[in-house]
Amino acid sequence: MLNAATVPRSPSFSVANQHALATILEASQTKSIIASRDIFDISGIKLWARDQPVSSALQRRLLDRQLRNPLESCLLAEDGVTAHTLVRAFEEQLERGGPLAALVRPHAGRILKEAAHLPLHSVPQLLLTASQASRPEAFDHAVQAMALCGAMMDAHGGGVAELRMALLCGLLHDLGEMYIDPRHGEADADRELDFVSYQQLVVHPHVGHLLIAQLTNYPGALSRAIAEHHERLDGSGYPHGLQRDEVSALGRMLAVAEVTLATLRHAERPQLARASVALRAVPGEFDLNWAQVVEAAARAEVPCRANLGTADVQARLGRLDGALRMAEECVAALTPQAESPALKGAVALGQHLLSRLRIGWNASGLWSAQALSARDAAEVEAIEEELVFRLRAIERAALLRAGELAPGDAARLGTLCESLRAVSV
Repeated sequence: MLNAATVPRSPSFSVANQHALATILEASQTKSIIASRDIFDISGIKLWARDQPVSSALQRRLLDRQLRNPLESCLLAEDGVTAHTLVRAFEEQLERGGPLAALVRPHAGRILKEAAHLPLHSVPQLLLTASQASRPEAFDHAVQAMALCGAMMDAHGGGVAELRMALLCGLLHDLGEMYIDPRHGEADADRELDFVSYQQLVVHPHVGHLLIAQLTNYPGALSRAIAEHHERLDGSGYPHGLQRDEVSALGRMLAVAEVTLATLRHAERPQLARASVALRAVPGEFDLNWAQVVEAAARAEVPCRANLGTADVQARLGRLDGALRMAEECVAALTPQAESPALKGAVALGQHLLSRLRIGWNASGLWSAQALSARDAAEVEAIEEELVFRLRAIERAALLRAGELAPGDAARLGTLCESLRAVSV
């Protein structure tokens, strides 16, 4: 489990979150957002009247006030997101084309039918409306995740209730991001964030879980899946480092969707083949029952040509192998030196993740020049880039687990971090 001392405290809904409120107020410039009930502070003082539109004056009145009811449950987006909005947004994504559209198109009929009947509780409807108006990329990501989760569930033969639950999982999974400073991340961006921003972003699955569990009447399976969408079956995910059966079926589905969309978003040439590489780079991270939908669509793609020649790729792989060996040796040297529980935990986590990465390296066959020469160059290039990203992710995970360290322990852990940064794409 991640060190709680290093993770930002999740918001108390008895106090208005400044980041969520700012997004709602920005959206109110183009959307009709009103108070659906009188808003009182905890002592009974009336702060805002029912049916009154929200404005910056509300923000001033809410400053440092504890509320009788969560602000989110007191506001209503009158002309906000509806099921029809979601259907139209999905249709627009299909019209734009691209790798994701190719994957979901065979399932579009059922997705469109069930999306038209999704039950939108007023709280997520408010937040989705604010996202659409003020953070359109985040709203687009939500619709993409809705479509991808719907396609995966349809491919698995899910019934009406299961398909609607999958659509809601995708649609609502990142609502917690609205409660963190927007300077510290956006949908899918944890693949590129520095550690300070990562510290902020890592709490958003828990915040999203609390939103759905405490402020809506959706089933517990939905809030649980949202809490788990960055977990990994081998324990390398966040925020709780869950393993195997500790992660629900819907959480496993969301994890596959999240990585697929992140890879498509950040790849220089978006292809499902790149997402397929990310999903199998380290065996045991993801549920292959869900990932096979992405794998099947990736096989139908026109292959992408590599940017580099075989010799260049081999040279980069050599540097990557050297960096991985250096990190492994550093962990081995640090293990007997680690005395404080915090450093022990960080080193043990680093050792576990490095061993998992080495398993993925061996499984890829990239250690063998003969095997490498027989592989598709673009796939080899994609695997190498994914492994480099995993080294960076191990550094962040170890720092997060360690939390605040004494100067000597911080210096020791710093040597491991330097080894993990020894290679870049």
